[in-house]
Amino acid sequence: MLFLKGLYEDAKNIKKKDPACKSILEVIILYPGFHILIFHRLAHFLYKHKLIFLSRLVSQIGRFFTGIEIHPGAKIGRRLFIDHGMGIVIGETSTIGNDCTIYHNSTLGGTGKDKNKRHPDLGNNVMVGSGAKILRTNKYRK
Repeated sequence: MLFLKGLYEDAKNIKKKDPACKSILEVIILYPGFHILIFHRLAHFLYKHKLIFLSRLVSQIGRFFTGIEIHPGAKIGRRLFIDHGMGIVIGETSTIGNDCTIYHNSTLGGTGKDKNKRHPDLGNNVMVGSGAKILRTNKYRK
Protein backbone atom coordinates (compact mmCIF):
# COMPACT_ATOMS: atom_id res chain seq x y z
CA MET A 1 0.00 0.00 0.00
CA LEU A 2 2.87 2.37 0.80
CA PHE A 3 4.24 1.65 -2.69
CA LEU A 4 1.00 2.85 -4.31
CA LYS A 5 0.71 5.86 -2.00
CA GLY A 6 4.22 6.97 -2.98
CA LEU A 7 3.45 6.58 -6.69
CA TYR A 8 0.23 8.58 -6.34
CA GLU A 9 2.20 11.30 -4.55
CA ASP A 10 4.69 11.29 -7.46
CA ALA A 11 1.88 11.56 -10.02
CA LYS A 12 0.28 14.48 -8.14
CA ASN A 13 3.65 16.23 -7.98
CA ILE A 14 4.23 15.84 -11.72
CA LYS A 15 0.78 17.25 -12.48
CA LYS A 16 1.48 20.21 -10.18
CA LYS A 17 4.89 20.98 -11.71
CA ASP A 18 4.05 20.50 -15.40
CA PRO A 19 1.77 23.24 -16.78
CA ALA A 20 1.04 21.12 -19.88
CA CYS A 21 -0.43 18.30 -17.79
CA LYS A 22 -4.22 18.16 -17.56
CA SER A 23 -4.82 15.26 -15.13
CA ILE A 24 -3.22 12.67 -12.89
CA LEU A 25 -4.54 9.98 -15.24
CA GLU A 26 -2.54 11.61 -18.04
CA VAL A 27 0.60 11.33 -15.90
CA ILE A 28 -0.02 7.68 -15.10
CA ILE A 29 -0.65 6.70 -18.72
CA LEU A 30 1.62 9.00 -20.74
CA TYR A 31 4.62 10.21 -18.73
CA PRO A 32 7.84 8.17 -19.06
CA GLY A 33 9.30 10.03 -16.08
CA PHE A 34 6.52 8.49 -13.98
CA HIS A 35 6.87 5.06 -15.59
CA ILE A 36 10.58 4.86 -14.78
CA LEU A 37 9.81 5.56 -11.12
CA ILE A 38 7.65 2.42 -11.09
CA PHE A 39 10.44 0.38 -12.68
CA HIS A 40 13.03 1.88 -10.33
CA ARG A 41 11.04 1.20 -7.18
CA LEU A 42 10.70 -2.47 -8.13
CA ALA A 43 14.36 -2.73 -9.23
CA HIS A 44 15.58 -1.00 -6.05
CA PHE A 45 13.52 -3.38 -3.88
CA LEU A 46 15.10 -6.37 -5.64
CA TYR A 47 18.56 -4.79 -5.37
CA LYS A 48 18.19 -4.27 -1.61
CA HIS A 49 17.22 -7.94 -1.30
CA LYS A 50 20.41 -9.01 -3.12
CA LEU A 51 18.59 -10.10 -6.29
CA ILE A 52 21.11 -8.17 -8.38
CA PHE A 53 20.60 -9.80 -11.78
CA LEU A 54 16.82 -9.53 -11.54
CA SER A 55 17.06 -5.91 -10.39
CA ARG A 56 19.31 -5.04 -13.35
CA LEU A 57 16.91 -6.82 -15.71
CA VAL A 58 13.95 -4.76 -14.45
CA SER A 59 16.09 -1.61 -14.73
CA GLN A 60 17.05 -2.38 -18.34
CA ILE A 61 13.45 -3.11 -19.30
CA GLY A 62 12.54 0.30 -17.86
CA ARG A 63 15.36 1.87 -19.87
CA PHE A 64 14.13 0.19 -23.06
CA PHE A 65 10.61 1.58 -22.63
CA THR A 66 11.46 5.08 -21.34
CA GLY A 67 14.97 6.02 -22.53
CA ILE A 68 15.84 6.76 -18.89
CA GLU A 69 18.52 4.72 -17.14
CA ILE A 70 18.49 4.58 -13.35
CA HIS A 71 20.75 2.01 -11.72
CA PRO A 72 18.80 -0.11 -9.20
CA GLY A 73 21.25 0.88 -6.45
CA ALA A 74 20.48 4.60 -6.76
CA LYS A 75 18.49 6.05 -3.87
CA ILE A 76 15.68 8.37 -4.92
CA GLY A 77 13.73 10.57 -2.55
CA ARG A 78 10.09 11.56 -2.71
CA ARG A 79 8.42 13.49 -5.52
CA LEU A 80 11.14 13.31 -8.19
CA PHE A 81 10.00 14.98 -11.42
CA ILE A 82 11.76 13.76 -14.54
CA ASP A 83 10.61 16.03 -17.36
CA HIS A 84 11.24 15.01 -20.98
CA GLY A 85 13.43 12.26 -19.57
CA MET A 86 15.06 10.81 -22.69
CA GLY A 87 18.79 10.32 -22.16
CA ILE A 88 18.91 10.64 -18.38
CA VAL A 89 21.48 8.43 -16.62
CA ILE A 90 21.65 8.05 -12.83
CA GLY A 91 24.53 6.00 -11.42
CA GLU A 92 24.52 3.25 -8.81
CA THR A 93 25.72 5.22 -5.79
CA SER A 94 23.78 8.42 -6.52
CA THR A 95 21.36 9.73 -3.93
CA ILE A 96 18.61 12.13 -4.95
CA GLY A 97 16.79 14.15 -2.30
CA ASN A 98 13.12 15.07 -2.11
CA ASP A 99 11.33 17.40 -4.55
CA CYS A 100 14.02 17.39 -7.25
CA THR A 101 13.52 17.99 -10.96
CA ILE A 102 15.74 16.50 -13.66
CA TYR A 103 15.46 17.48 -17.32
CA HIS A 104 16.37 15.44 -20.40
CA ASN A 105 19.85 14.36 -21.46
CA SER A 106 21.38 14.73 -17.99
CA THR A 107 23.87 12.48 -16.24
CA LEU A 108 24.67 11.84 -12.58
CA GLY A 109 27.81 9.83 -13.16
CA GLY A 110 31.25 8.91 -11.95
CA THR A 111 34.69 9.11 -13.48
CA GLY A 112 36.48 6.28 -11.74
CA LYS A 113 36.35 2.58 -11.03
CA ASP A 114 36.10 2.90 -7.26
CA LYS A 115 33.97 0.27 -5.56
CA ASN A 116 32.56 2.67 -2.96
CA LYS A 117 30.84 6.01 -3.42
CA ARG A 118 31.50 7.10 -7.00
CA HIS A 119 28.42 9.03 -8.15
CA PRO A 120 27.15 12.48 -7.09
CA ASP A 121 24.33 13.26 -4.70
CA LEU A 122 21.57 15.84 -5.01
CA GLY A 123 20.08 17.52 -1.97
CA ASN A 124 16.43 18.46 -1.60
CA ASN A 125 14.76 20.90 -4.05
CA VAL A 126 17.51 20.66 -6.69
CA MET A 127 16.89 21.26 -10.40
CA VAL A 128 19.24 19.64 -12.93
CA GLY A 129 18.97 21.45 -16.25
CA SER A 130 18.81 19.77 -19.60
CA GLY A 131 22.14 18.46 -20.83
CA ALA A 132 23.84 18.74 -17.42
CA LYS A 133 26.66 16.32 -16.67
CA ILE A 134 27.28 16.09 -12.95
CA LEU A 135 30.28 13.86 -12.32
CA ARG A 136 31.97 12.78 -9.13
CA THR A 137 35.62 11.96 -9.05
CA ASN A 138 37.53 10.47 -6.13
CA LYS A 139 40.86 10.98 -7.88
CA TYR A 140 41.94 13.83 -5.64
CA ARG A 141 40.39 12.63 -2.38
CA LYS A 142 42.59 11.25 0.38
